[in-house]
Amino acid sequence: MTRPIGYFVHHQGRGHAERCAAVVNALPADQPVTVFCARSDIFPRFTRPVDLVTLPSLFEPTGAEDINDITTAPETVHCAPLGWPGIREAMATMAQWFATARPILMISDVSAEVAQLARLCSVPHVKVLQHGLRDDPGHQAAYDGAVGLLCPAARALAQEDWAPRHLAKTHFAGGLGVDVRQPDPSARQKARATLGVQEDQRMVLVMSGGGGTGFASAPLGIAARAMPDVTWRTIGRIDEDWHATEPGNLIHHGWVDNAQQFLAAADLVVASTGNTTCHQILASETPWLAIPEWRYFDEQVEKARVLHRAGAAHMLPHFPASVGQWRDAIDRTLGTHDPARQRALVDEDAAPKTARWLCGLIEQLTPNTPVTTGEYNEYPSEHPASETTDCQRLDAGAGA
Repeated sequence: MTRPIGYFVHHQGRGHAERCAAVVNALPADQPVTVFCARSDIFPRFTRPVDLVTLPSLFEPTGAEDINDITTAPETVHCAPLGWPGIREAMATMAQWFATARPILMISDVSAEVAQLARLCSVPHVKVLQHGLRDDPGHQAAYDGAVGLLCPAARALAQEDWAPRHLAKTHFAGGLGVDVRQPDPSARQKARATLGVQEDQRMVLVMSGGGGTGFASAPLGIAARAMPDVTWRTIGRIDEDWHATEPGNLIHHGWVDNAQQFLAAADLVVASTGNTTCHQILASETPWLAIPEWRYFDEQVEKARVLHRAGAAHMLPHFPASVGQWRDAIDRTLGTHDPARQRALVDEDAAPKTARWLCGLIEQLTPNTPVTTGEYNEYPSEHPASETTDCQRLDAGAGA
């Protein structure tokens, strides 16, 4: 019998769930997979059998906390407060599944605590490696204990401070979970016609992602006033400032289902560097002014820096604060634009390649004979010693 894979998914934003669905859908249909997440409604459609277990949130209190936490959190963890029944239930659910399902692999996207739980429960784990300053003991322990690291970005976007020992076991997957197919040559014309943008009208798109509180409106009002002959359109969440004054060439569309169409129509995009947003823009090959939003561990700041270094975006640490600054930022963005460099950072085959890499790990982890060290037998004799994985068929096209 093929041993299952477990997959923990953080429920903030869309990127974690999109990556999960892409990877799981690329695995062989008869590879058992159990997905653990605090929300079941954030996933794209699974095209193969999946067990989805809804956990209590590991990150949000409910009011049922039953211990007065008088401790200082150790540096080896990020979110491990005392007295949270939800955390106890979530961790117990996964630990019980480890004991009964005998998984061959657990993927954590992302939680250093879940990764370390798997290791402590004697389950091999793959940790998703995100950008950011993650040299703290908690992240480093999760990375060191992993059998592999999965980075949802191209190798060219690796941070300079990532340790060689971690890079040696990292699989890079630029564009994983996002539609990064080459734009249709007629896509721009069709998109502009659909959105009502005139052929000779310049358009700047502002994309505000789903993982935070959204962009403030005041700096966008300044930008639109700086370029009155340019149409400025926003999609996603915009946080209104009471003091903002917005001209008529600034149009807010809110949440949309056709972000790629807006990108195809745009002459330039202003956006943060969340996972989905990042790969949508790279795939569209649109000139990009990257403005990172606040995230834990400076995740978006570090990603914006490597994008700038790779020549895929022009980075500013914050919004321009005056008309002159906006004009200078736009000129620099257009002047440094290189669509070929953007295209090189995404891979249309990221999901099947990731599935093949995971299957390679599984094959290495699956023993041909029971492993005995002293009095301990890691794989009890009641389970066949010759069990193998169905992942070998992936190279022949299964699940691709």
